[in-house]
Amino acid sequence: MKRTYFLLIICVLGALRSLAQPAVIPQPVEMQRNGPAFTLHGGIPVYYEADSLLPAAQLLQHYMASSMVRGVKLLQGRGDSNCVNLRVDSIAVPQAEGYVLETGKKGIFLTAHDAAGIIHGIQTLRQLWIPKSSGYFTVPGYTIRDYPRYGYRSMALDVSRHFFPVSYIKEYIDLLSLYKFNTFHWHLTDDQGWRIEIKQYPRLQTAAAWRKETLIGHKKETPHRFDGKRYGGYYTQQEVKEVVQYAAQRGITIIPEIEMPGHALAALTAYPNLGCTGGPYETATFWGVFDDVFCAGNDSVFTFLQGVIDEVLTLFPSPYIHIGGDECPKTRWQQCAKCQARMKAHNLADEHALQSWFVQRMEKYINSKGRNIIGWDEILEGGLAPNATVMSWRGEEGGLAAAQQQHRVIMTPESHVYFDYYQSRNPAEPVAAGHYTPLSKVYSYQPAASLHDTLQQYIAGVEGQAWSEYMINEQQASYMIFPRALALAELAWTPTTQRNYDDFLKPLREQVSTYYWLYLPRKESISAARTATHNFDEVICTAMQPKAGSVPLTLYSSYPGARITYTTDGREPQRSASAYTAPVSITQSCLFKARAFNEQGKPIGRTFEQKVTIHKATGAAVSFTHAPLPRWNPGAAALVNGIEGVHRYNDAQWLGFSGDDLEAVIDLSTQQSIQHVRMNFLSYHWQRVWAPQQLEVLVSTDGQQYQQVYTQKDFPVNGINKVQASFPATKARYIKVIGKNKGILPAGEYGAGSKALLMIDEVVVE
Repeated sequence: MKRTYFLLIICVLGALRSLAQPAVIPQPVEMQRNGPAFTLHGGIPVYYEADSLLPAAQLLQHYMASSMVRGVKLLQGRGDSNCVNLRVDSIAVPQAEGYVLETGKKGIFLTAHDAAGIIHGIQTLRQLWIPKSSGYFTVPGYTIRDYPRYGYRSMALDVSRHFFPVSYIKEYIDLLSLYKFNTFHWHLTDDQGWRIEIKQYPRLQTAAAWRKETLIGHKKETPHRFDGKRYGGYYTQQEVKEVVQYAAQRGITIIPEIEMPGHALAALTAYPNLGCTGGPYETATFWGVFDDVFCAGNDSVFTFLQGVIDEVLTLFPSPYIHIGGDECPKTRWQQCAKCQARMKAHNLADEHALQSWFVQRMEKYINSKGRNIIGWDEILEGGLAPNATVMSWRGEEGGLAAAQQQHRVIMTPESHVYFDYYQSRNPAEPVAAGHYTPLSKVYSYQPAASLHDTLQQYIAGVEGQAWSEYMINEQQASYMIFPRALALAELAWTPTTQRNYDDFLKPLREQVSTYYWLYLPRKESISAARTATHNFDEVICTAMQPKAGSVPLTLYSSYPGARITYTTDGREPQRSASAYTAPVSITQSCLFKARAFNEQGKPIGRTFEQKVTIHKATGAAVSFTHAPLPRWNPGAAALVNGIEGVHRYNDAQWLGFSGDDLEAVIDLSTQQSIQHVRMNFLSYHWQRVWAPQQLEVLVSTDGQQYQQVYTQKDFPVNGINKVQASFPATKARYIKVIGKNKGILPAGEYGAGSKALLMIDEVVVE
């Protein structure tokens, strides 16, 4: 039923569209009005000039039939009028994947550089046509000249953590094609499940594809809870072939990912001889990185992986195979006699070099089969494989380094294009991986902006990531991925000089209203969503630089002409409440709420709310002995701005110190009587976040001589530890807070050997 709805609602894309500005995403390079509209109706001929264009003509016929325009005739040759004409002319359209679409009184004429350009033109046509009644459309008259900014435009989907049926994979591919992506990165294997049938190794289906249970809630919550239900599944080779063919018909190349040498726990469960210890192993039920990986010193590992690759190559015609290469702990290799012998035999300096040797060995095998590899940026460690493409995810540094070595690079930094991160800070958002990546941040991304022009040629394109730890079903996956994927589609296709976020939101609102079922949070009713606006138009609140005893709040909604109202007494804002016209100065502690309303007075999105606490240190000067880590440094004022950070710690309120002790001095500017100091510390050991080993609060009247008034060593809460420091009333101007960092994490702890992160927020002085 859902599949039918998807095909039907495409035909109503233009229902609200003004002819002056069609809702086309991504925005074409050039679009000009071209006279009167053309009517598309049943029985109209679709001409295609070459045999190679028959699949594209059939695809258009399918789209029209799905939208109730039936009886379309397919004819080889060229039509002159009252028809649809498809042809390839690489001279008239010199850019790869480019097309020229002309619509007007005489018909629809689509000329492209290649077959891919024909499909892109068809997708633009679908976004242009306007239903008038059952059986025909009108297409406004336009001349559109269009071609992509990047040759590689991709979305990934992780099916290992949560498994998605073939029907959803096809819907996903349909949407990628509609928005002119040309690649689908299918993440098929990981610690939590092996999802592709390999006939030579049947235990990958019977054992590796299943786990005994699944984590409930977020992994940072302890004690960890599990549902006790067996979970899994895999795609048969016949299903894979079906999906690959379906994607190819829509101009989408599928790149499979078979993880190695890390993220291998599911495979080791099926074949324990492939690990360093010999097992037993168990398919992971928890999200994270695990020490048990493929044994680099065991030749049977390469026999196994080559056998897997052989079968994968028969299923996927893509010129690239993704081999992972990320997050591979070296713990087992360091203790494995076979791995150490391998290092000695090949004169490898360390385990990083061993990983490089592993990757290069597999690369040579895949190259011998006429294919090339893609790997995450960790494959740079120990030396880059000669013909590898680097997928840069830990920021852009790996991609820039690879480009400087003249390697092909795909930019996919987690800071901007990881769609498992929260897209709104609203407390109603469903559980996500962490951090905060709103639609505007995705759209603002400029790939490799710092790279010299001479090296830009090595940036093949961009990819968005959809890791499924917290995407527990199809609806949740769609809600997290869309519409952020549309922002990525436009930055990958449209020239930078022509992109504008506000202009992008205009067609996006129309498309969201059409595809409302894609943008629903879990448990929200479809009827409510028909009139709802997605969270990118909700009220956003920014706390400005606090002043002594005052916190100014700035409110914003991207919805044009939105009326924002607010309350300070905790009541739900109505349209008649106080209207926002300038920053609101909060001078008394309160529960602040705000909401946006459209022209008809209907609410937009959800209500924003924020508790604000005004205290003696609000707006005071703050200094640090050690600077916070740049990623966790919203500014010293965040420590005394009256706003407490939330447990998701993605709200730009927490200050983090990596390996360094916290030592902060708060200057109240005058001597005052104080007897309470409150503050919050985070403790999430699974995220490498540790509360201080010891906390001290000291006070001073002159900033030179300090008196200790409070100390604490026990922080038992997994999450936010709320410190309540009370002491006899004391005269003080300066307050010093010292927190001793855990330092280097010890063996046996998550992230052992790395620096602990100490995170603090809001020091309240009373």
